[in-house]
Amino acid sequence: METLLRLLQQDSTVSREDLARQLNLSVDEVGRRIAELEQNGVIRGYQAIVDRERFDKNTVTAFIEVRITPERGGGFDRIAERIAKFDQVVSCYLISGGYDLLVVVQGTSLREVASFVSEKLSTIESVISTATLFRLKTYKENGALLTAETAEDRLAVSP
Repeated sequence: METLLRLLQQDSTVSREDLARQLNLSVDEVGRRIAELEQNGVIRGYQAIVDRERFDKNTVTAFIEVRITPERGGGFDRIAERIAKFDQVVSCYLISGGYDLLVVVQGTSLREVASFVSEKLSTIESVISTATLFRLKTYKENGALLTAETAEDRLAVSP
């Protein structure tokens, strides 16, 4: 199953016939395994990796480190789930280190992200502090390189 997952992560559009050939399985067996992974919640969805710099230059992505006070009986989970439900939140992770959560947010401007932090995120009672970092350029996302070296980028080599 791990090989099947790795292949799907690399390219979720690959046909079941190609997967069956690569895994030396029948098409029906590949379909059964994929259905089982989906039903068990291992596979949560299929997405395209989008190079935002080529597609949508107006999207601003921020990584917000959040320090919170855990709730009695709920720990970090209830607060993290509450934060994750905001439309602006793309991803939310419990992390180790000086902060408790890493929240990835997208907006149309720096001001929109700042408003989200000041009006929504920091007003949650359990939130102690935040630190916001803005994405300037993406080199690799979800295993896909987003920059390609072209012949023009290389310096000429002379003897």
